[in-house]
Amino acid sequence: MKRPVLLLEAAGPESGHLAQTAAASGHPVHAVTTNQALAGYSPALRGLLAGILTTDLAKPQQALADTVAYARRINAAAVLTTNEYLTPLAAHTCALLDLPGNDPAAAHAARDKAVMAAAFTAAGVTAPRTHTLPTPAALRARILRPGMRLPAVVKPADAAGSQGVTVLARLQEVDTAWRRAYDAPGMYAATAGRTVLLQQYIPGREYSVESFTQHGRITHLAITTKTTTRGTHRVELAHTLPTQLPPAVEQSIHREVARAIRAVGIRNGPSHTEVIVTPTGRPYVIETAARIGAGHIGDLLHHALGINPWTALLDIALDRPARLTPASRRHATARFLTSPAAGRLISVTGLPMPGPDTPLVRLRARPGDTVGPARTNSGLLGSFIVVSPDSHTTRARVAQLLDDIDIHVEPHPA
Repeated sequence: MKRPVLLLEAAGPESGHLAQTAAASGHPVHAVTTNQALAGYSPALRGLLAGILTTDLAKPQQALADTVAYARRINAAAVLTTNEYLTPLAAHTCALLDLPGNDPAAAHAARDKAVMAAAFTAAGVTAPRTHTLPTPAALRARILRPGMRLPAVVKPADAAGSQGVTVLARLQEVDTAWRRAYDAPGMYAATAGRTVLLQQYIPGREYSVESFTQHGRITHLAITTKTTTRGTHRVELAHTLPTQLPPAVEQSIHREVARAIRAVGIRNGPSHTEVIVTPTGRPYVIETAARIGAGHIGDLLHHALGINPWTALLDIALDRPARLTPASRRHATARFLTSPAAGRLISVTGLPMPGPDTPLVRLRARPGDTVGPARTNSGLLGSFIVVSPDSHTTRARVAQLLDDIDIHVEPHPA
């Protein structure tokens, strides 16, 4: 029998893909989670797992000791995660077990955006200027200093999924923006929001770069075009890959992203790097996470490029050569659904049936749920994926499907 694989948190679509891939390849899959998260595990997920460790993931030292002891007891061949909050735990666990992983000394830089900003500066990464603000008054004073201008970005140092992020356009909104960042929720009672950042706003087109690193060698798989809402709260509406850019711009993006990956100590595993390219073609790295991109990006890689990212994750964690060469050249978009108004969801009709060109159709909200204009990625109602031979066909099909979908919401009384 093959040795077990230990997955730090098995909940979520990315973790589910990884657990199924490991189990299908003959590895018993064990999970580390909390008692609270375990209560939400589906019967199917519980049935997939060979064992479960529950620990207090809000206490890093206790979680590390418990995880290392459990991994040794089951003789784990690999320890990995798709959960951004648990990437430091994964790095430290792998280091103590002498398994392929990321640099434990730099792992926090891929989680805490204040530490990340300092690491980017030290490594010469082109990135927005970032300042730490302990109070709303400090935020106001920094904005009023010469050289600062609005709009600017206010966000928590260690949240994820756009939680607590505000594009600050007016001085009158300083207190609200600071408080929103400070109070942003985090997983495992994390200190998300306790450190508030002011970041230079970079105008331009937003992308992400999906990369895998093995023994320090970086392979960039694709550049993803990100479509977001405008205004105060930026929510992702679509992910599209692969993106075709002028060769010089693409090379510049890859160069900056490679610097960022090395700066935060990613040596073995995936990375998801958010980039903004200015109208002049200059890329700025906004942040880098030591995980695969969420929002169905793994599915897009699989359907458009024929790369199985879950197998690649497992191969890297098991110290086997990862297969990262595209087997196909198609085009794919993940499109997310948002509510047209705040109120009670009555129905969602007109969704496409899953098929060859729509391999995934997912509805997260249910009739009766309270919904509203999404302010974070967690406020999205659902999604679908379109796959086609080229970008023009993909755009046309996405537009057609959006026209067919009707979201009926009973608005809240004024």
